[in-house]
Amino acid sequence: MADQSIPQARTSVEAPAAAEAPAGEGVSRRTLLATAGATGLALGAAGGAVGYAAAPAGATPLSSVGAGQAMFHGKHQPGITDPLQAHGHLVAFDLAPGAGRREAAALLRRWSDTARRLMAGEPSAHDDTGIAQDAGPSSLTVTFGFGHSFFGRTGLEKQRPVSLDPLPDFSSDRLDKSRSNGDLWVQIGANDALVAFHALRAIQKDAGSAARVRWQMNGFNRSPGATAHPMTARNLMGQVDGTRNPKPAEPDFDRRIFVPASGSSGSSGSSGSSGSSGSSGSKDPAWMAHGSYAVVRRIRMLLDDWEKLSVKAQEDVIGRRKADGAPLSGGSETTEMDLEKVDAEGNLVVPINAHARISRPDQNGGAAMLRRPFSFHDGIDTDGVPDAGLLFICWQADPLRGFVPVQRKLDRGDALSAFVRHEASGLFAVPGGAAEGEYVGQRLLEG
Repeated sequence: MADQSIPQARTSVEAPAAAEAPAGEGVSRRTLLATAGATGLALGAAGGAVGYAAAPAGATPLSSVGAGQAMFHGKHQPGITDPLQAHGHLVAFDLAPGAGRREAAALLRRWSDTARRLMAGEPSAHDDTGIAQDAGPSSLTVTFGFGHSFFGRTGLEKQRPVSLDPLPDFSSDRLDKSRSNGDLWVQIGANDALVAFHALRAIQKDAGSAARVRWQMNGFNRSPGATAHPMTARNLMGQVDGTRNPKPAEPDFDRRIFVPASGSSGSSGSSGSSGSSGSSGSKDPAWMAHGSYAVVRRIRMLLDDWEKLSVKAQEDVIGRRKADGAPLSGGSETTEMDLEKVDAEGNLVVPINAHARISRPDQNGGAAMLRRPFSFHDGIDTDGVPDAGLLFICWQADPLRGFVPVQRKLDRGDALSAFVRHEASGLFAVPGGAAEGEYVGQRLLEG
């Protein structure tokens, strides 16, 4: 839960305006898209910190939620720099016994075709369930990745990136192996719950006999239009969560988050090296060009313990004001934190073990990662404790120089550690986007 923020919005596609539906008829998908297009408000239009454009009078028309559309084909896969969606599903698959490279290629071809169709607001090619037939695309994104074990099962060990080596053990881990890792990983996000579930169901059905579900997790974020103005999201602790995320407009964003076309991303560089993330001179395989590495962690929040703290004590744990996310050293949310400022008694205003202090890139050799999480709530335990927290997802060009050094430092002395528990973990290589006529992972599976 590093002190980094939500990605800026990517440009969406608006549907052209069309004539109004005749009176008395239901709202069709075509009418829904046309109505939203006429408003000039497409979900994901640039400028919103939580990924939506503010409508007149500070409200987002309902129709614009359904009209938002992300692109499947592109330099990078969708679901990385796209704005956070209100609903998400994470699911990992293991290849079935006897399934290998050929079956995996056929599966990724099916999955890519389904993702392309659903993201455009169309039904899947075969046996569509009809769950989302009256909805627009709702900014649906579907993202695919490969786990460490995938390469051994498909005979592609020589193509496995060094950056995909298993994450080290952390002292705070309480990992459930049955809910960790996996051969294949799929991230689904949408601004409508039925659209998101429709995609999850379609992906599961497409797996057929080639792969079986290893684990699946559901998440959510604040809905577009729920706040009077775009703002950084809050987590289930009530904290503004993610103020220092790298921004796509920054000149070194791509170098820190994506594997370059040359393949050089510092994959095998020592995690103890100094300097910013990237470029230690080693090579990622060519099939990872424009891809990224996703670290996925199910982090349970011990909310009963957290909520016993006073607001002042909570702020000291985080290092930021709860009301607006501003650093305890003063200013607004985006004001640079003054790590040396002391109070009248000579005590550091931002405590030495505050989460925001420890997780700062400049306190971790320049380590950078793009956080794009979902909250989760999976019910109430028999003792009345909520099973809730954060589905932490972070993206980086090299996890050895992104996630790992930050988590090691948090592991040694983060005040927040007493109130969270890491219960599941995974690391996945997410290749670049598919060009027109290609499927995701084609350069790996057919190279």
